[in-house]
Amino acid sequence: MPLVVDVGHSSLTGPRERNEDFCGMVTPQGAELENKGLIAAVADGIGGHRGGREAAEYTVRGLLSDYYATPDTWSVPHALEKVVVPLNRWVMAEGGRQPDLAGMASTLTVLVLRGRRYVCAHVGDSRLYLLRDGVCTRLTSDHVWEHPELKNVLSRAVGLDRHFHLDFVDGELHQGDCFLLCSDGVWGALEQARITGTLIAHPDAQQAAASLTSLALAADGQDNASAVVLRVRELPPENLRDSLDGTARLPLPPRFKPGQEFDGLRIDEVLHDSRATLLYRVTDQTSGQQLVLKTLRPELADEPDEIRALIMEEWRGRRIVSPFFAQLVPAEGRSCLYYLQTWHAGATLQQMLDADMHFTVADAIQHGIRLMKGLSALHRLDIAHRDIKPANIHSGRDGRLRILDLGVAVSLSEDQVAAGNPGTPSYMAPDLFTGEVAAGATHDLYAAGVTLYHLLTRKYPYGEVEPFQHPKFGEPVAPTRYRPEIPGWLENVLLKAVAKDPAQRFETAEEFLLALERGANRPLSRPPATPLAMRNPLLTWRVIAAVSLVINLVLLMLLAR
Repeated sequence: MPLVVDVGHSSLTGPRERNEDFCGMVTPQGAELENKGLIAAVADGIGGHRGGREAAEYTVRGLLSDYYATPDTWSVPHALEKVVVPLNRWVMAEGGRQPDLAGMASTLTVLVLRGRRYVCAHVGDSRLYLLRDGVCTRLTSDHVWEHPELKNVLSRAVGLDRHFHLDFVDGELHQGDCFLLCSDGVWGALEQARITGTLIAHPDAQQAAASLTSLALAADGQDNASAVVLRVRELPPENLRDSLDGTARLPLPPRFKPGQEFDGLRIDEVLHDSRATLLYRVTDQTSGQQLVLKTLRPELADEPDEIRALIMEEWRGRRIVSPFFAQLVPAEGRSCLYYLQTWHAGATLQQMLDADMHFTVADAIQHGIRLMKGLSALHRLDIAHRDIKPANIHSGRDGRLRILDLGVAVSLSEDQVAAGNPGTPSYMAPDLFTGEVAAGATHDLYAAGVTLYHLLTRKYPYGEVEPFQHPKFGEPVAPTRYRPEIPGWLENVLLKAVAKDPAQRFETAEEFLLALERGANRPLSRPPATPLAMRNPLLTWRVIAAVSLVINLVLLMLLAR
């Protein structure tokens, strides 16, 4: 069942005879409602001539259109911020470019209802109220100066300052919740008790919005009055994963053998058989296209977490459109739980290592450049892979490098993330072993550094780490110890990528990519070695105490003579 919301809005012009308020909403259906949610906004423009209206209308229209153009994998606050910050710059630029728009700015209050949660972004003195179980609560704080003579002057608004930031409020939705977004022309003329009574007296959202604006002007309101009312009628399933429950009801397929046929597909060979998943190379008998089919082992039919993980992997994969990833292929009318993606001839880097292939410095650099471009595309979607290693990097015969296996990847838009840090121990950053840090995009860069190091040396910078081991990390071994021909600039890049201290590593895939592309033309300096005292403080103090004790004993012996 999808999210069902009753929406109403009203905006009336006050005594000023020019309505500088602007409100708008988008109520999508189907997948767009599920992935992006419903959005509503109220803005109250300020500025002389037509500037206030221009600022308010452009801000709301730009927000409503651009929000739905952001990736589905972005969290709601991240998407709103990425959209509103450029709008703030535009309003400031227009106000400085056109004399009749000078000083224009706008308040903005935005509400997004997605799944079973709400998110509010707010700046200025328009407000958001929540009526729940007969109790009305204001969720936003007005951004005005605290001085008594400036209490009506905005301290923060769209177009007011380049150092712009939004306030965010979020929470769980309850069936029957009623939200009110309104300009100061409503809340300034009506006490909160009267607002509450009006919302309760009018169960229809449109009637409630119209009544609030009419009452505000009837109460001698001196400003324009705008209101948007949203009543939650029905709630969807618990979270993003549960919203894909229809797919989860499909049975797992039996274990296939080469030559078998089903759903218009012919099984050609088993590509991979792991603890949880099965990969087959198949042929679409209609088009003749060779594909990869991924599913779970039949014995996991009673493991809902594994089933949901596969469904989420498909959900992420459909949203990654990049030449550095295999592309998912629609599987209409499938009779069981699996997904299809493009198949590419070639081998993983791990398969090449197992075949004793020798990687030159030039090979490693080219693989590194392509890997960084792929990770850059992934991270722009706010997805962290969390298991970068040679076995998950495919070098195709078409000359392209592709990143495989999104099974343990995570995106910020997911409501629940499994506890713990997945991945392969030898490719996991030292800070992940404390259990205090969650694996994210920056840890993909560390794993990529270890991958390039391993391609060149067949060793690991801190030695091989076995599962369930609690390693102690010293200083990484310079790769030139194993391959003296590695140039100094590349060694510095690798040592920076795998530095023990997270602050010394690359922050983004673009930064790592730039270091590889610049090479010897603009070499990086070698990361500083960690002082002995910081590497093992306890041992350092024990040594100091022991030396101090010996010195004191010697002094006592000298004094005793």
